Amino acid sequence: MDFALFSFEQLDMWKLSMDFVSEIYELLKEFPDGERYALTSQIRRAAISVPSNIAEGTSRFSIKEKLHFNEIAMGSLTEVVCQLIIANRAGYVDDNTLSDFKSQALRIGMMLSGYRRTMLNRKINNDKE
Repeated sequence: MDFALFSFEQLDMWKLSMDFVSEIYELLKEFPDGERYALTSQIRRAAISVPSNIAEGTSRFSIKEKLHFNEIAMGSLTEVVCQLIIANRAGYVDDNTLSDFKSQALRIGMMLSGYRRTMLNRKINNDKE
């Protein structure tokens, strides 16, 4: 049976953030067991938060709420990058891997910023009417 897609499933920023989460999961398999409930758990939660908040924001009717969830997604994305830098300093992530994840995060972040601009323009146009 073919189900209709939820609107968020059509967004490139959601698709890329889902790929980002999958790659984070693969990376975290290599972390030491001692980090399982510390850094690993924190990175996983922050990474999951990115596509989850993109999805939740699309279900909201007000632009203000859409922007709120977009900001949470952006904050979580930034949190993942910070935590990966910490993991790099601890020797769990090499420089090339860190660079790859930062590039992915930058691309997702640019999409989130573009979405934010679009929502702000809609809000401005709605306020004029």
